[in-house]
Amino acid sequence: MSCAEGRDQPHGLPLIVVVAVALVDSDGRVLLARRPEGKHMAGLWEFPGGKLQGGETPEAALVRELQEELGIDTRHSCLAPFTFASHCYETFHLLMPLYVCRVWQGVPTALEHSALAWVKPARLADYPMPPADAPLVAMLCDLL
Repeated sequence: MSCAEGRDQPHGLPLIVVVAVALVDSDGRVLLARRPEGKHMAGLWEFPGGKLQGGETPEAALVRELQEELGIDTRHSCLAPFTFASHCYETFHLLMPLYVCRVWQGVPTALEHSALAWVKPARLADYPMPPADAPLVAMLCDLL
Protein backbone atom coordinates (compact mmCIF):
# COMPACT_ATOMS: atom_id res chain seq x y z
CA MET A 1 0.00 0.00 0.00
CA SER A 2 1.34 3.46 -0.84
CA CYS A 3 0.51 6.91 0.56
CA ALA A 4 -1.16 7.71 -2.74
CA GLU A 5 -3.92 5.30 -1.76
CA GLY A 6 -4.86 7.71 1.01
CA ARG A 7 -4.77 5.30 3.97
CA ASP A 8 -2.87 5.98 7.16
CA GLN A 9 -0.16 3.48 7.93
CA PRO A 10 1.12 3.27 11.49
CA HIS A 11 3.94 0.99 10.31
CA GLY A 12 4.09 1.62 6.59
CA LEU A 13 6.78 3.00 4.37
CA PRO A 14 10.19 3.88 5.79
CA LEU A 15 10.65 7.51 6.83
CA ILE A 16 13.68 9.18 5.23
CA VAL A 17 14.89 12.53 6.60
CA VAL A 18 16.67 14.74 4.09
CA VAL A 19 17.68 18.26 5.07
CA ALA A 20 17.81 21.08 2.51
CA VAL A 21 18.81 24.73 2.35
CA ALA A 22 17.78 27.80 0.41
CA LEU A 23 21.06 29.67 -0.02
CA VAL A 24 20.14 33.33 -0.58
CA ASP A 25 22.73 35.68 -2.06
CA SER A 26 23.03 39.45 -1.57
CA ASP A 27 20.79 40.02 -4.62
CA GLY A 28 17.99 37.92 -3.09
CA ARG A 29 18.51 35.01 -5.48
CA VAL A 30 18.20 31.37 -4.38
CA LEU A 31 20.65 28.66 -5.40
CA LEU A 32 19.19 25.61 -7.15
CA ALA A 33 21.19 22.49 -7.97
CA ARG A 34 20.43 20.16 -10.88
CA ARG A 35 20.40 16.43 -10.11
CA PRO A 36 23.07 14.64 -12.18
CA GLU A 37 22.56 11.83 -14.67
CA GLY A 38 22.44 8.41 -13.04
CA LYS A 39 20.64 9.65 -9.92
CA HIS A 40 16.95 9.22 -9.21
CA MET A 41 15.05 12.21 -10.68
CA ALA A 42 18.07 13.23 -12.77
CA GLY A 43 17.73 16.61 -14.45
CA LEU A 44 15.36 18.07 -11.88
CA TRP A 45 16.35 21.13 -9.85
CA GLU A 46 16.47 20.96 -6.07
CA PHE A 47 17.53 22.81 -2.98
CA PRO A 48 21.00 21.58 -1.94
CA GLY A 49 21.25 19.19 0.99
CA GLY A 50 21.14 15.51 1.76
CA LYS A 51 20.40 12.66 4.11
CA LEU A 52 21.21 12.76 7.78
CA GLN A 53 23.83 10.27 8.88
CA GLY A 54 23.56 8.32 12.14
CA GLY A 55 23.42 10.63 15.15
CA GLU A 56 23.74 13.78 13.03
CA THR A 57 21.63 16.87 13.67
CA PRO A 58 19.97 18.56 10.69
CA GLU A 59 22.33 21.53 11.04
CA ALA A 60 25.44 19.33 11.17
CA ALA A 61 24.19 17.44 8.10
CA LEU A 62 23.75 20.69 6.18
CA VAL A 63 27.19 22.00 7.11
CA ARG A 64 28.67 18.68 5.91
CA GLU A 65 26.54 18.47 2.76
CA LEU A 66 27.29 22.06 1.72
CA GLN A 67 31.00 21.33 1.99
CA GLU A 68 30.72 18.03 0.07
CA GLU A 69 28.27 19.18 -2.63
CA LEU A 70 29.16 22.83 -3.12
CA GLY A 71 32.59 23.34 -1.54
CA ILE A 72 31.35 26.09 0.79
CA ASP A 73 31.61 26.52 4.54
CA THR A 74 28.95 27.80 6.90
CA ARG A 75 28.12 27.50 10.60
CA HIS A 76 25.14 26.11 12.46
CA SER A 77 24.31 29.66 13.61
CA CYS A 78 23.93 30.78 9.96
CA LEU A 79 21.19 28.21 9.27
CA ALA A 80 17.70 29.50 10.03
CA PRO A 81 14.96 26.85 10.19
CA PHE A 82 12.22 27.92 7.78
CA THR A 83 9.67 25.22 6.92
CA PHE A 84 9.48 21.57 5.92
CA ALA A 85 8.07 19.26 3.29
CA SER A 86 6.38 15.95 3.99
CA HIS A 87 5.93 13.90 0.84
CA CYS A 88 5.11 10.29 0.12
CA TYR A 89 7.04 8.70 -2.71
CA GLU A 90 6.31 5.18 -3.95
CA THR A 91 8.73 3.36 -1.63
CA PHE A 92 9.35 5.81 1.25
CA HIS A 93 8.00 8.85 3.01
CA LEU A 94 10.25 11.93 2.88
CA LEU A 95 10.49 14.49 5.65
CA MET A 96 12.57 17.46 4.49
CA PRO A 97 13.32 20.39 6.82
CA LEU A 98 14.26 23.49 4.80
CA TYR A 99 16.65 26.06 6.21
CA VAL A 100 17.56 29.50 4.89
CA CYS A 101 21.21 30.55 4.82
CA ARG A 102 22.54 33.96 3.83
CA VAL A 103 26.11 33.65 5.15
CA TRP A 104 28.80 31.25 3.93
CA GLN A 105 32.42 31.25 2.84
CA GLY A 106 33.54 30.24 -0.62
CA VAL A 107 31.93 30.18 -4.03
CA PRO A 108 29.32 27.45 -4.59
CA THR A 109 30.62 24.96 -7.14
CA ALA A 110 28.72 22.00 -8.62
CA LEU A 111 30.83 19.19 -7.13
CA GLU A 112 28.02 16.61 -7.14
CA HIS A 113 25.41 18.23 -9.39
CA SER A 114 25.31 18.73 -13.15
CA ALA A 115 24.66 22.48 -12.82
CA LEU A 116 23.87 25.31 -10.40
CA ALA A 117 21.58 28.29 -10.98
CA TRP A 118 21.04 31.49 -8.99
CA VAL A 119 17.32 32.18 -9.40
CA LYS A 120 15.12 35.14 -8.48
CA PRO A 121 12.26 33.94 -6.24
CA ALA A 122 9.61 34.82 -8.84
CA ARG A 123 11.36 32.47 -11.34
CA LEU A 124 11.78 29.43 -9.04
CA ALA A 125 8.59 27.84 -10.36
CA ASP A 126 10.12 27.87 -13.88
CA TYR A 127 12.56 25.12 -12.84
CA PRO A 128 11.21 21.54 -12.78
CA MET A 129 11.66 20.13 -9.27
CA PRO A 130 11.05 16.88 -7.41
CA PRO A 131 7.53 16.71 -5.94
CA ALA A 132 8.78 17.34 -2.39
CA ASP A 133 10.69 20.54 -3.32
CA ALA A 134 8.03 22.21 -5.47
CA PRO A 135 5.58 23.18 -2.65
CA LEU A 136 8.38 25.05 -0.85
CA VAL A 137 8.67 27.59 -3.67
CA ALA A 138 5.55 29.59 -2.75
CA MET A 139 6.70 29.90 0.86
CA LEU A 140 10.14 31.08 -0.22
CA CYS A 141 8.58 33.64 -2.54
CA ASP A 142 6.54 34.99 0.38
CA LEU A 143 9.67 35.21 2.55
CA LEU A 144 11.90 36.82 -0.05
